[in-house]
Amino acid sequence: MAGLEDTGQPRGAGRATAARWSPAVEDEHALRAIELFGDPTEDEVPLPSRPESAATARRLVQVVVLRQWQLGPKHAEDAVLLVSELVGNAVRHTGARVFGLRMRRRPGWLRVEVRDPSRGLPCLIPVQPLDINGRGLFLVDRLADRWGVDLLPRGKTTWFEMRVADR
Repeated sequence: MAGLEDTGQPRGAGRATAARWSPAVEDEHALRAIELFGDPTEDEVPLPSRPESAATARRLVQVVVLRQWQLGPKHAEDAVLLVSELVGNAVRHTGARVFGLRMRRRPGWLRVEVRDPSRGLPCLIPVQPLDINGRGLFLVDRLADRWGVDLLPRGKTTWFEMRVADR
């Protein structure tokens, strides 16, 4: 996608980059994501339904939680992990070309929504310790205070909410 050439995660010398990336550390890429794609607190941000869009969604959530809402790193880490899971489901299971990301804040709560055009409902399945796949909604169920799916006339919105302390 044009303008995203430098927004990838840094590459280590032969190491997996996931272990080095921390959502608690603000970086210029997160701010650039807001400039390029828009602010998910103001309007739904459309993202292409591709695996690399998960990184963009993570960065958008990171910058909103840490900078705009000035919440702590633990909230950012959990929200980044959970949005990655919802985006992964939207990309893998819906066949959509685009999905939408939206974030909302109200007293005591933050909410992250991923909208896609499929009306197929996600399934929370039991996981075993050695399972490689199927942990996405399990993590959402464990880390979010509330989560759910709202059916729309054309698609659905999958969302999670987390309690936060008001300042």
